[in-house]
Parts: sequence; structure tokens; C-alpha cells
Amino acid sequence: MAVYVYAVTLRDHPCRLDGLTGVGSDTPPVRSLQTQELQAVVSDIDEEVRPKRRDLAAHQAVLDRLLEDGTPLPLQFGYTAADDESVLRVLEEDSATYLDALAGVQGCVEYNVKAGREEDLLLREILDDSPRARLLNEEIRAGASDPRLSLELGQLVAAEVEVRRTNTSTEVIRALAPLAREHVLHTPTGEDFLNLSLLVPRDEEDAFLDAHAELARDLEAGVRTRVAGPLPPYSFVP
Repeated sequence: MAVYVYAVTLRDHPCRLDGLTGVGSDTPPVRSLQTQELQAVVSDIDEEVRPKRRDLAAHQAVLDRLLEDGTPLPLQFGYTAADDESVLRVLEEDSATYLDALAGVQGCVEYNVKAGREEDLLLREILDDSPRARLLNEEIRAGASDPRLSLELGQLVAAEVEVRRTNTSTEVIRALAPLAREHVLHTPTGEDFLNLSLLVPRDEEDAFLDAHAELARDLEAGVRTRVAGPLPPYSFVP
């Protein structure tokens, strides 16, 4: 039977899986497969895996439980293998790769920080700070028909928005990255201009959260940050 794979851990991880049910309509029990140095956390699956709310929650519940006792190497939702023997064979053949990856995240958790800004407030700030932008805006509002004015204003505002976003992103990274073992930038979505993941050692978590709270107080008006974590280190799996 096919198996769904949640994570790889070191052999000495407790893997307290009692009471957990896995991905799939049959809610199978979660179990581990062990080699001499590693474990894979799996459950049986006999259907196509789809990102249903219940299954996404089951996947995350397994990883959250593992994270309580040590840092697992998490797999993204939807990873399956043909059978137990296939999983064990991969663990044996690629053990050096898995051990290196686990060494890189041991004792750490992931925190994700997103930042966005109120666009209306940002536009008002740009008009207040830039005499040229303010003049162009006044001419357009007064009825000037030259299309070059709108084009110039749009280009000026876009450039200033990019500068301010870059400066704020740099400020956030400079404040938080020193408390992390690694950090990685993701492509922001929606109204966010920053999507930052950090691999934070467990003994730095309080300092990291304090630094984020201080940063949030000191950022310019209209800038809002959101922090999520502790999370399994999805962003730091090679």
C-alpha cells in the first residue's frame, strides 16, 4: 500500500504519535519507519491526496507534534511513496543528505514575518515629501490635460514607493536576521512587500519576539508587520 510521508527525523526523536490520525478519508494512524540513523513519519494512503481542509490540518498536526520534541525535516503537503520499503530504501541511500539537512535545522524553528503598508497613507506621505509630486498632483487636479503629467507623476510615485519598501525591508532584515541562523526571502503576495522566513534557534526565540515587537513600534506610520511561528522549518529544507 502507498504511504504518505510527513517528515524525516533523527532515529532518537521520540516521535510521540499516539492519538494522531493521518491524511486521507480513512483517517489512518500515523507511524514511523526506522533505519539505523533516521526515521520517516508516515501513514497509509489509498486515495489521491487533495488539499482538503481536514487533510491540511492533519498534516500540520503531525508536524506540530514532532516539533514539540525536536526539529523534524518537514515535507510539503502531498508527498507519497509506493510503500514502506521504498521509503526505507531512500532513507538508507540518501542518509548523508538527510543527516546534513537535519544538522542544519536542529534546535531551531521557523518564523515568518510579512510586512505591508497602507497605500493611501503612503501616497499622502510622498506628496508631502516631494515638491515635484505635489506640483504635478495639483496641476492634474486643476484640470491640466497634458497626459505627460500623469505619466510623470505615476513614475515618480512608483519609484518612491519602491525606495521606501526597500528601505523598510532592509530595516526589518537588519533587526531580525542577527537572531537567526539563516533567513530567506520569498516573493510577497497581495498587499505585502516583504515575506521573510528566519531559522531561529530555540534559545533565541524570546529575544527574537522582543526584537520584532520593538521593531513594530519603531517602524514608520502605516507599516504593519505580522509574525507567524514557531513553525517547522519548511523554508530551510534543501
